[in-house]
Amino acid sequence: MASLLSLATSCGQAIPSKEWQIKTAVMAAPEEYRDGAKVYGYDNDGSFTTLREGNNAYICLADDPTKEGFSTAAYHKELDEFMARGRELKAEGKEGQEIFDIREAEVKAGTLKMPDKATLCVFNGTVHPETKEIEDPYVRYVFYVPFATGESTGLPTTPTPPGHAWLMDAGTHRAHIMITPPKE
Repeated sequence: MASLLSLATSCGQAIPSKEWQIKTAVMAAPEEYRDGAKVYGYDNDGSFTTLREGNNAYICLADDPTKEGFSTAAYHKELDEFMARGRELKAEGKEGQEIFDIREAEVKAGTLKMPDKATLCVFNGTVHPETKEIEDPYVRYVFYVPFATGESTGLPTTPTPPGHAWLMDAGTHRAHIMITPPKE
């Protein structure tokens, strides 16, 4: 597995091989969607790119080699416009609340499509330094339900213990049900 890592660098960061990025990115998707999922990742110079076209409902994101830790994600293709807009705004130098506010206004104005429900899965773990295998993996599930509230869902709107659901960003375009698995 270690041979799959590319020695190419960008800004001092090693860019993993395309094969390794695809292999680890699809770990975030439900198993039945992994083979046909579209995969975004990074080319040898560190530019964000499509690593593999897909033919099903899922899009996977490879781990960002410029960020500390290991995290991949998979989301339903209906979220792609929303996610792409966030990446675009970040590339323009915008951050956090500013990105949130811009997308909120665009969704409310109807200029940014936000599905009425969609799933995002975030896969985290630790990369073993020698084998490059992912250790201590876990998946956090996020179910987008734009503009949902605690009252409309019956869910609490403050964090709950692992394994329990709660509604984050209630009442906004980015309202979503969070479910973090308990640590074993």
